Amino acid sequence: MKASPTTASVPVKRSMSVRAWIANYGVYVALALMVVINAIITPHFLTVANLRLQLIQTAPVLIVALGMAMVIGTKGIDLSVGSVMALSAAIMPLYIGYGTVPAILVGIAAGGLSGLMIGALVSYFGIQPIVATLAVLIGGRGLANVIGGEIKNLSDPGLAVLGSGSLLGIPYSVLSAVILVLVAAFLMRRTTFGIMVEAIGGNKKAAELAGIRIKSVLVSVYVLSGLLAACAGVLVAARSSASDPRTLGLLMELSAIAAVVIGGTSLAGGKVRILGTVGGALLMQLIVSTLVSHNIPDSVSQMVQAIVIVVAVALQVGRRKT
Repeated sequence: MKASPTTASVPVKRSMSVRAWIANYGVYVALALMVVINAIITPHFLTVANLRLQLIQTAPVLIVALGMAMVIGTKGIDLSVGSVMALSAAIMPLYIGYGTVPAILVGIAAGGLSGLMIGALVSYFGIQPIVATLAVLIGGRGLANVIGGEIKNLSDPGLAVLGSGSLLGIPYSVLSAVILVLVAAFLMRRTTFGIMVEAIGGNKKAAELAGIRIKSVLVSVYVLSGLLAACAGVLVAARSSASDPRTLGLLMELSAIAAVVIGGTSLAGGKVRILGTVGGALLMQLIVSTLVSHNIPDSVSQMVQAIVIVVAVALQVGRRKT
């Protein structure tokens, strides 16, 4: 007997729906499994000190990933975030004599200017995001080295408090990340800006026909990414009490992209998942810390991270075909 089209199509639809569910929510399941596994095999994992350390180490990656998620939501990419972190940290020592707050603000402003330049190149000059941000990745790191030179100590009391202090037991770096997550979630879910970002990533031509000012939105997205990267650079420099333009923020762009993709935000644009990005950043941190705590070589850790990223992207490809 010849099978009906309806009957034949059911298994395919069911398979694809499972794949889509994993792509959207698998990060939370994987995160929960990592917590359970570590609670069993990793000594002292559930101690307050260790959990505090995990959150502190996750905070800079998460902050950068928030900006990256918005950029990817527009079907773009930002490879410059690591260099922007180094640049912001390199500039701070030049202004630390004017006070902690002015130095921090100048460092963050440098990130905003970097994002403004990238946004202008992408929006008004039609340069591909990967090319524009790659140029800033190289040039920004070089400028940071010119400005910062060798490692500079940041023995400022205000920065010391920001780097190692806490409020009600919550480290300032973690508190900063939480606040920025809430702000990003509000922007993407409760404002027209978030709607426009996803509309541009979903269908740029349709967004233009709908009256969305695409150039302005794209510039704003890259400025936000630069500002968030600079904030992360300030936090890292404050925690280490030093500015090292050669290594600070190195490969941060890859960590941020990984957190965003694993969190369910598609590289094809059109959707930004802030909560998923939080889960992705935490998951990647747990994977790395688990391998390190069990004396697994760093090279193996990098390969494991690569496999996780490839699987996440493969699931997204399957979801787009449905």
